[in-house]
Amino acid sequence: MPTLRACLQDVCGAVASIFFPAPCRLCGKMLDTATRIPICNSCLATLQPLAGPGCSRCGRPFASPVATENSELPLCHICRRGLYDFDFARSYGAYTPSLAGAIMLLKYQEVTPLAKWFAAALGKTFEGHREKFVADVVVPVPVHALRLRERGYNHAELIARPLARSLGLPCRSYLLVRSRPRPDKLRLTLRERWRSVRGAYTIRHGQRVDNLRILLVDDVLTTGATLDACSRALRKAGAARVAALTVARAIPRREEGAFELPRRGPDG
Repeated sequence: MPTLRACLQDVCGAVASIFFPAPCRLCGKMLDTATRIPICNSCLATLQPLAGPGCSRCGRPFASPVATENSELPLCHICRRGLYDFDFARSYGAYTPSLAGAIMLLKYQEVTPLAKWFAAALGKTFEGHREKFVADVVVPVPVHALRLRERGYNHAELIARPLARSLGLPCRSYLLVRSRPRPDKLRLTLRERWRSVRGAYTIRHGQRVDNLRILLVDDVLTTGATLDACSRALRKAGAARVAALTVARAIPRREEGAFELPRRGPDG
Protein backbone atom coordinates (compact mmCIF):
# COMPACT_ATOMS: atom_id res chain seq x y z
CA MET A 1 0.00 0.00 0.00
CA PRO A 2 1.40 3.43 -0.90
CA THR A 3 2.03 5.76 2.02
CA LEU A 4 0.18 9.06 2.48
CA ARG A 5 3.41 10.91 1.73
CA ALA A 6 3.88 9.01 -1.54
CA CYS A 7 0.27 9.75 -2.55
CA LEU A 8 0.72 13.46 -1.82
CA GLN A 9 3.94 13.49 -3.85
CA ASP A 10 2.11 11.91 -6.79
CA VAL A 11 -0.71 14.46 -6.57
CA CYS A 12 1.73 17.39 -6.31
CA GLY A 13 3.71 16.01 -9.20
CA ALA A 14 0.64 15.71 -11.38
CA VAL A 15 -0.45 19.28 -10.55
CA ALA A 16 3.03 20.66 -11.18
CA SER A 17 3.20 18.88 -14.53
CA ILE A 18 0.08 20.79 -15.64
CA PHE A 19 1.48 24.22 -14.83
CA PHE A 20 5.14 23.54 -15.58
CA PRO A 21 5.21 20.97 -18.38
CA ALA A 22 8.62 19.63 -19.40
CA PRO A 23 9.67 17.16 -22.12
CA CYS A 24 11.15 13.74 -21.48
CA ARG A 25 14.87 14.01 -22.19
CA LEU A 26 14.83 10.70 -24.06
CA CYS A 27 11.69 10.69 -26.21
CA GLY A 28 10.62 14.35 -26.14
CA LYS A 29 7.07 13.69 -24.96
CA MET A 30 5.72 15.82 -22.15
CA LEU A 31 6.26 14.39 -18.67
CA ASP A 32 3.05 13.38 -16.92
CA THR A 33 4.56 13.80 -13.44
CA ALA A 34 6.96 16.25 -11.87
CA THR A 35 10.12 14.39 -10.95
CA ARG A 36 13.80 15.12 -10.49
CA ILE A 37 14.50 12.50 -13.17
CA PRO A 38 13.48 14.10 -16.50
CA ILE A 39 12.51 10.81 -18.11
CA CYS A 40 8.92 9.70 -18.66
CA ASN A 41 7.57 6.51 -17.15
CA SER A 42 7.38 4.85 -20.56
CA CYS A 43 11.08 5.40 -21.19
CA LEU A 44 12.02 4.36 -17.66
CA ALA A 45 10.12 1.13 -18.26
CA THR A 46 12.44 0.34 -21.18
CA LEU A 47 15.51 0.36 -18.90
CA GLN A 48 15.27 -3.35 -18.22
CA PRO A 49 17.81 -5.69 -16.61
CA LEU A 50 19.74 -8.20 -18.68
CA ALA A 51 18.12 -11.59 -19.02
CA GLY A 52 19.14 -14.86 -20.56
CA PRO A 53 22.35 -16.92 -20.52
CA GLY A 54 25.73 -15.27 -20.14
CA CYS A 55 29.36 -15.83 -19.26
CA SER A 56 29.66 -17.06 -15.68
CA ARG A 57 32.61 -14.75 -15.04
CA CYS A 58 32.16 -11.46 -16.91
CA GLY A 59 28.42 -11.69 -17.64
CA ARG A 60 28.79 -11.27 -21.41
CA PRO A 61 25.41 -12.34 -22.86
CA PHE A 62 25.38 -15.37 -25.11
CA ALA A 63 23.48 -15.16 -28.38
CA SER A 64 22.10 -18.65 -27.84
CA PRO A 65 21.44 -20.90 -24.83
CA VAL A 66 23.38 -23.60 -26.70
CA ALA A 67 26.58 -22.08 -25.31
CA THR A 68 25.58 -23.16 -21.79
CA GLU A 69 24.48 -26.71 -22.55
CA ASN A 70 27.81 -28.45 -21.94
CA SER A 71 28.93 -26.54 -18.86
CA GLU A 72 27.47 -25.43 -15.53
CA LEU A 73 29.88 -22.45 -15.57
CA PRO A 74 30.09 -21.42 -19.24
CA LEU A 75 32.75 -18.90 -20.20
CA CYS A 76 32.88 -16.49 -23.14
CA HIS A 77 35.82 -16.65 -25.56
CA ILE A 78 37.59 -13.79 -23.72
CA CYS A 79 37.34 -15.41 -20.29
CA ARG A 80 38.42 -18.77 -21.70
CA ARG A 81 41.63 -17.04 -22.78
CA GLY A 82 42.10 -15.55 -19.32
CA LEU A 83 42.42 -11.95 -20.52
CA TYR A 84 40.46 -10.35 -17.70
CA ASP A 85 42.20 -9.84 -14.38
CA PHE A 86 39.02 -9.16 -12.36
CA ASP A 87 37.28 -12.09 -10.69
CA PHE A 88 33.66 -11.35 -11.52
CA ALA A 89 31.58 -8.72 -13.29
CA ARG A 90 27.93 -8.05 -13.93
CA SER A 91 25.94 -5.25 -15.55
CA TYR A 92 22.39 -4.10 -14.90
CA GLY A 93 21.21 -3.80 -18.50
CA ALA A 94 22.19 -3.90 -22.14
CA TYR A 95 23.62 -0.71 -23.66
CA THR A 96 20.45 0.05 -25.61
CA PRO A 97 19.73 3.51 -27.05
CA SER A 98 17.47 4.35 -24.09
CA LEU A 99 19.93 3.24 -21.41
CA ALA A 100 22.78 4.89 -23.30
CA GLY A 101 20.78 8.11 -23.44
CA ALA A 102 20.11 8.01 -19.71
CA ILE A 103 23.81 7.46 -18.99
CA MET A 104 24.73 10.38 -21.25
CA LEU A 105 22.33 12.62 -19.32
CA LEU A 106 24.24 11.89 -16.14
CA LYS A 107 27.71 11.84 -17.70
CA TYR A 108 27.58 14.96 -19.85
CA GLN A 109 24.49 16.96 -18.86
CA GLU A 110 24.76 16.69 -15.06
CA VAL A 111 21.34 15.13 -14.51
CA THR A 112 22.66 13.87 -11.19
CA PRO A 113 19.39 12.44 -9.78
CA LEU A 114 19.87 9.60 -12.28
CA ALA A 115 22.85 8.44 -10.23
CA LYS A 116 20.54 7.24 -7.44
CA TRP A 117 18.33 5.43 -9.95
CA PHE A 118 21.38 3.68 -11.39
CA ALA A 119 22.64 2.87 -7.87
CA ALA A 120 19.29 1.27 -7.00
CA ALA A 121 19.42 -0.78 -10.21
CA LEU A 122 22.95 -1.96 -9.40
CA GLY A 123 21.79 -2.82 -5.89
CA LYS A 124 19.31 -5.27 -7.41
CA THR A 125 22.04 -6.74 -9.59
CA PHE A 126 24.26 -7.08 -6.53
CA GLU A 127 21.54 -8.93 -4.63
CA GLY A 128 21.15 -11.35 -7.52
CA HIS A 129 24.81 -12.39 -7.17
CA ARG A 130 25.53 -11.57 -3.53
CA GLU A 131 27.76 -14.62 -3.01
CA LYS A 132 30.08 -13.42 -5.79
CA PHE A 133 30.15 -9.78 -4.67
CA VAL A 134 31.68 -10.24 -1.21
CA ALA A 135 33.49 -6.92 -0.76
CA ASP A 136 35.10 -4.69 1.85
CA VAL A 137 35.01 -1.43 -0.07
CA VAL A 138 33.39 0.18 -3.13
CA VAL A 139 35.71 1.99 -5.55
CA PRO A 140 34.43 4.01 -8.53
CA VAL A 141 36.51 3.93 -11.70
CA PRO A 142 38.31 7.31 -11.70
CA VAL A 143 38.53 9.87 -14.47
CA HIS A 144 41.69 11.78 -15.31
CA ALA A 145 42.28 15.06 -13.41
CA LEU A 146 41.86 17.10 -16.61
CA ARG A 147 38.46 15.52 -17.30
CA LEU A 148 37.44 15.98 -13.68
CA ARG A 149 38.22 19.70 -13.81
CA GLU A 150 36.38 20.02 -17.12
CA ARG A 151 33.24 18.18 -16.00
CA GLY A 152 33.32 19.00 -12.29
CA TYR A 153 32.42 15.50 -11.12
CA ASN A 154 33.06 11.81 -11.71
CA HIS A 155 29.79 10.20 -12.80
CA ALA A 156 30.97 6.76 -11.62
CA GLU A 157 31.51 8.19 -8.14
CA LEU A 158 27.98 9.68 -8.12
CA ILE A 159 26.65 6.16 -8.72
CA ALA A 160 29.07 4.42 -6.35
CA ARG A 161 28.34 6.55 -3.27
CA PRO A 162 24.58 5.80 -2.89
CA LEU A 163 25.26 2.18 -3.88
CA ALA A 164 27.88 1.86 -1.13
CA ARG A 165 25.47 3.36 1.42
CA SER A 166 22.77 0.88 0.49
CA LEU A 167 25.24 -2.01 0.84
CA GLY A 168 26.65 -0.73 4.12
CA LEU A 169 30.15 -0.45 2.66
CA PRO A 170 32.63 2.45 2.60
CA CYS A 171 33.15 4.24 -0.72
CA ARG A 172 36.81 5.05 -1.38
CA SER A 173 36.90 7.26 -4.47
CA TYR A 174 40.49 8.31 -3.75
CA LEU A 175 42.11 4.86 -3.90
CA LEU A 176 42.53 4.72 -7.67
CA VAL A 177 43.96 7.42 -9.93
CA ARG A 178 43.90 7.68 -13.69
CA SER A 179 47.41 8.86 -14.50
CA ARG A 180 47.03 9.07 -18.28
CA PRO A 181 44.10 10.71 -20.09
CA ARG A 182 41.95 9.04 -22.70
CA PRO A 183 42.98 9.73 -26.30
CA ASP A 184 41.15 12.63 -27.96
CA LYS A 185 39.89 10.33 -30.71
CA LEU A 186 36.10 10.01 -30.39
CA ARG A 187 35.81 6.36 -31.39
CA LEU A 188 38.50 3.84 -30.52
CA THR A 189 39.00 0.45 -32.12
CA LEU A 190 39.05 -2.64 -29.95
CA ARG A 191 42.83 -2.72 -29.95
CA GLU A 192 43.04 1.03 -29.20
CA ARG A 193 40.69 0.66 -26.23
CA TRP A 194 42.98 -1.88 -24.62
CA ARG A 195 46.13 0.09 -25.36
CA SER A 196 44.67 3.37 -24.10
CA VAL A 197 44.07 2.03 -20.57
CA ARG A 198 47.03 -0.30 -20.21
CA GLY A 199 48.97 1.06 -17.24
CA ALA A 200 46.73 4.15 -17.08
CA TYR A 201 45.53 3.48 -13.50
CA THR A 202 47.57 3.50 -10.30
CA ILE A 203 47.00 3.48 -6.54
CA ARG A 204 47.10 6.96 -5.04
CA HIS A 205 50.34 7.61 -3.20
CA GLY A 206 50.11 6.69 0.47
CA GLN A 207 46.99 4.51 0.12
CA ARG A 208 46.92 0.79 0.90
CA VAL A 209 44.64 -1.95 -0.37
CA ASP A 210 46.41 -4.96 1.15
CA ASN A 211 44.05 -7.96 1.28
CA LEU A 212 40.99 -5.82 0.55
CA ARG A 213 38.12 -7.20 -1.51
CA ILE A 214 37.21 -4.45 -3.98
CA LEU A 215 33.91 -3.75 -5.73
CA LEU A 216 34.60 -1.56 -8.78
CA VAL A 217 31.75 0.58 -10.14
CA ASP A 218 31.52 2.14 -13.62
CA ASP A 219 28.87 3.20 -16.11
CA VAL A 220 29.50 0.90 -19.10
CA LEU A 221 31.40 -2.30 -19.75
CA THR A 222 32.36 -2.13 -23.41
CA THR A 223 35.42 -4.33 -23.94
CA GLY A 224 36.27 -4.81 -20.26
CA ALA A 225 39.66 -3.15 -20.80
CA THR A 226 39.06 -0.39 -18.23
CA LEU A 227 37.94 -2.76 -15.49
CA ASP A 228 40.85 -5.04 -16.34
CA ALA A 229 43.37 -2.18 -16.06
CA CYS A 230 41.90 -1.04 -12.73
CA SER A 231 41.97 -4.59 -11.41
CA ARG A 232 45.61 -5.02 -12.35
CA ALA A 233 46.57 -1.84 -10.51
CA LEU A 234 44.64 -2.94 -7.42
CA ARG A 235 46.07 -6.46 -7.42
CA LYS A 236 49.58 -5.16 -7.92
CA ALA A 237 49.04 -3.10 -4.75
CA GLY A 238 47.86 -6.17 -2.83
CA ALA A 239 44.07 -6.39 -3.28
CA ALA A 240 42.78 -9.88 -2.54
CA ARG A 241 39.78 -9.85 -4.91
CA VAL A 242 38.25 -7.52 -7.48
CA ALA A 243 34.65 -7.70 -8.68
CA ALA A 244 32.86 -5.13 -10.82
CA LEU A 245 29.40 -3.69 -11.39
CA THR A 246 28.42 -1.50 -14.33
CA VAL A 247 25.12 0.08 -15.27
CA ALA A 248 25.26 -1.11 -18.87
CA ARG A 249 26.91 -3.79 -20.95
CA ALA A 250 27.73 -3.18 -24.61
CA ILE A 251 26.59 -6.15 -26.67
CA PRO A 252 29.10 -6.81 -29.49
CA ARG A 253 27.76 -7.29 -32.98
CA ARG A 254 28.32 -10.76 -34.35
CA GLU A 255 31.12 -9.64 -36.63
CA GLU A 256 33.05 -8.03 -33.79
CA GLY A 257 33.75 -11.43 -32.33
CA ALA A 258 36.33 -11.92 -35.08
CA PHE A 259 38.50 -9.00 -33.94
CA GLU A 260 41.89 -10.00 -32.59
CA LEU A 261 42.35 -9.10 -28.94
CA PRO A 262 45.76 -7.85 -27.77
CA ARG A 263 48.19 -10.31 -26.28
CA ARG A 264 48.58 -9.77 -22.56
CA GLY A 265 51.81 -10.10 -20.67
CA PRO A 266 52.05 -10.65 -16.91
CA ASP A 267 51.72 -6.90 -16.26
CA GLY A 268 48.89 -6.31 -18.75
